[in-house]
Amino acid sequence: MGGQYMKPVKNELLPEIAGKFQFEGQYVGILPYGSGHINDTFSVFFQLEEQTRRYILQRINTNVFRKPVELMENVVGVTRYLHRAIAAAGGDPYRETLNLIPAWDGTYYYIDEDGGYWRSYYFIENTVTLQQTRTKEEFYDSARTFGRFQLLLADYPAATLHETIPLFHNTPNRILQFKEALAEDVKGRAAGVQEEIDFVLKQEEYTHLLVDMQARGELPLRVTHNDTKLNNVLVDSKTGKGVCVIDLDTVMPGLSLYDFGDSIRFGASTAAEDEQDLSKVHFDLELYEAYTKGFLEIAGKVLTNEEIRRLPDGAKMMTLECGIRFLADYLAGDTYFKISREGHNLDRARTQFRLVEEMDEKWDAMSQIVEKFCE
Repeated sequence: MGGQYMKPVKNELLPEIAGKFQFEGQYVGILPYGSGHINDTFSVFFQLEEQTRRYILQRINTNVFRKPVELMENVVGVTRYLHRAIAAAGGDPYRETLNLIPAWDGTYYYIDEDGGYWRSYYFIENTVTLQQTRTKEEFYDSARTFGRFQLLLADYPAATLHETIPLFHNTPNRILQFKEALAEDVKGRAAGVQEEIDFVLKQEEYTHLLVDMQARGELPLRVTHNDTKLNNVLVDSKTGKGVCVIDLDTVMPGLSLYDFGDSIRFGASTAAEDEQDLSKVHFDLELYEAYTKGFLEIAGKVLTNEEIRRLPDGAKMMTLECGIRFLADYLAGDTYFKISREGHNLDRARTQFRLVEEMDEKWDAMSQIVEKFCE
């Protein structure tokens, strides 16, 4: 995701903004929280008798999410549904899903004097987030957590959700955007990346596969998270087990394969997303197998046979799509994804394309792993 900047928050206004929500107790203070690059997130402290309580206060980045009211309608609908489903299953609905705290006017957001949109959540204590996969076990457990997200929301009417970012995982549309950037070539960079351009254009027909299958009714529309990186799972700080899926801003209608595939793209690579030495970039079949096992153990109960069979395509499509987006942004002059060096987006594109090449080389093994966990 890109992280277009907003105006800095005026610190002196934070206590006033916190006072707009139905927090319990006496206001104590507020501090920046987390390492997210898109929204502005704070931890708010309130004193209630002998206990200090923490809450999350967050300003939505309306440069990225242009329709915050629709976004919040999605978040309200999904979190309420999850709360009920977790409670019905005997779980802890205040720990296993995010729970919004309403503003004093009964709505779930507050609009400040600058037009900024704010919301608040209960803080889920004794949890941490992991920034990268350290072990197969951690990746396996994150798969079970995201699989449970799919399982619990299997009967949610996905078509009633808004598209918070229209055509976000419509890969043919990403090809069109890429072609526009290529035709304009505002920085004169195309001549130096002909190999990468050819790689994308050779994949154009393939990019239609999942979108066309969904249009024909062969793949069901589901509630999808659309940013299933490891750091969007809260992990219990004692047990190390996944507790809760967070960062629901991109929850919208989509395909289960998108969520599976994005996890694989990010987590089953042996190198960083922006690694410059491609000899270090490999698609790790053991990590792929660990994630597939965990995901199917839980989500496999509700996925169709065709969804399960196409899991390798989900992995390849999301990796290819991400590479196309990086290359398009490089050609367009690095206007969307934040960069820290010349050619940063090109390096990112190359790592994704290398992973796609290795997926093609290991395709039979990928398919056999899926079949193994369906027996």
